[in-house]
Amino acid sequence: MGLEEEFEEYAEKAKTLPDSTTNESKLCLYGLFKQATVGPVNTARPGFFDMTGKAKWDAWKAVEAKSKEEAMTDYITKVKQLLEEAATAAASTS
Repeated sequence: MGLEEEFEEYAEKAKTLPDSTTNESKLCLYGLFKQATVGPVNTARPGFFDMTGKAKWDAWKAVEAKSKEEAMTDYITKVKQLLEEAATAAASTS
């Protein structure tokens, strides 16, 4: 399986992450996803009152030095980590 196929697989798996996933982790994934699929930030930073938009833009901007391949690899690694943490949490509560 190539990197792009694996990335797409983990992008689908990311949709199954539990609601308990932290906003920080979600923003990290968002930034890596945008960097992998769009490239460097290509929009202006949202205004003061758009807190969510600013947080997303900042997360993307923070990883804009990464190549598409680096962003894909980091995204896959982060989703794997979050899925493992979720599985461990679920196992400890049962």
